[in-house]
Amino acid sequence: MSYKLEYIWLDGYTPEANLRSKTKVVDSEPKSPDDCPGWSFDGSSTEQAEGSSSDCLLKPVKLIADPQRKNASLVLCEVLAADGSVHPSNIRGSFEDDPDLWLGFEQEYTIMKDGAPLGFPRDGYPGPQGPYYCSVGYKNCVGRDLVEEHLDACLDAGLSVTGINAEVMKGQWEYQLFGKGAKSACDDVWLSRFLLHRTAEKYGVVIELHPKPVKGDWNGSGMHCNFSTTDIREKGGEEFIKGICEKFRGRHDEHIASYGSENDQRLTGLHETQSIEKFSFGVSDRGASIRIPIGTVQNDWKGYLEDRRPASNADPYKVTSKILGALRS
Repeated sequence: MSYKLEYIWLDGYTPEANLRSKTKVVDSEPKSPDDCPGWSFDGSSTEQAEGSSSDCLLKPVKLIADPQRKNASLVLCEVLAADGSVHPSNIRGSFEDDPDLWLGFEQEYTIMKDGAPLGFPRDGYPGPQGPYYCSVGYKNCVGRDLVEEHLDACLDAGLSVTGINAEVMKGQWEYQLFGKGAKSACDDVWLSRFLLHRTAEKYGVVIELHPKPVKGDWNGSGMHCNFSTTDIREKGGEEFIKGICEKFRGRHDEHIASYGSENDQRLTGLHETQSIEKFSFGVSDRGASIRIPIGTVQNDWKGYLEDRRPASNADPYKVTSKILGALRS
C-alpha cells in the first residue's frame, strides 16, 4: 500500500523563516522518525544554498499522523548541510534540549481576507475593541469554521492544544499549546502552524502572524510563553521567582532581538504590553514583560511564569533557547 510522508522544514528567509514541505510516497507506514527515508531539497530556492552547490539534507525529528490526508504522516525535519553538519538556518539543532522545561505557548494570529482582517468592512473599520474577545455570534465573531477545523486537526494529529478563543481584535484568534521538553514543545508549535496555514488554503484566506497587523488602537498579536522547571514548580519561593525575573532583566535586549521582527509596533506600553525599551515583572500584571500568575503566588510562589514579550511571528526555538540560557545562567 502506498503511504504519503509530508516532509516539513524551515527555510533560510530572514528575519523569520517560512514553512516548506513536499510529499514523498513510500511503500509502508513508518513508526518513528528514524524509519523515514533520508531526503534532500534545493537549498538555492529557499535561501539556504548557492545554485552551484544547492543540495541540503532533511533530518526527520518528529513524526505525527496527518489528520487531513488518508494514509499519510507529517514529518518535521531539521535542515543539514550537504556534509551532514547543522545548517546555519537550523535553530533547533543549535541548542541543547531540556526535558525538564515545560512550555505553554499562546499563539495569536489574524485571519486576513483581501488585505484586511476577516470581518472588517471593505472601507474603514468595525466598531472599537471590546465585544470581540471570547465572543459568539457573527456580529462579533468571524472565522469559527476554520478555527474549529484547525483545532480538530491538531487534536487528531496528537498535538497538545489545550484551548482556543476569539481575541480582542475582530478576525483575531488564539490557541494554546502545552508541552513537556523544550524542543518537543517547539516542534508542536511549528506543526500546528503548518496545519493552520494548510487549513486556511481551503477557505481562501491568509493567516497573518505579524505582531501588529492593523495600525492604530487595536491589539497586536503575541505568542506569550509560559514556562516552568521542576524548581519553579516544586521549590519556588518569592526570592527564587523574583531572582529568575532579574536574570531575564539582564538579558532583555538579547531576548527582544530573538522574539520576532517588528515587535516594537506591538510592545508600546499600551494594549496589555510593556514598552519594548523597558523590562518589568509583576504579579498578575498583563502590562509587564514577565507576569507572575496569581496562582503561582497563592501556591507559595510555586508554579510557572509568563514571558509576554514574544511576538506572534517569533520562532519558538529562538524564544526557548533564550529562556533556557537565562534559566541556566
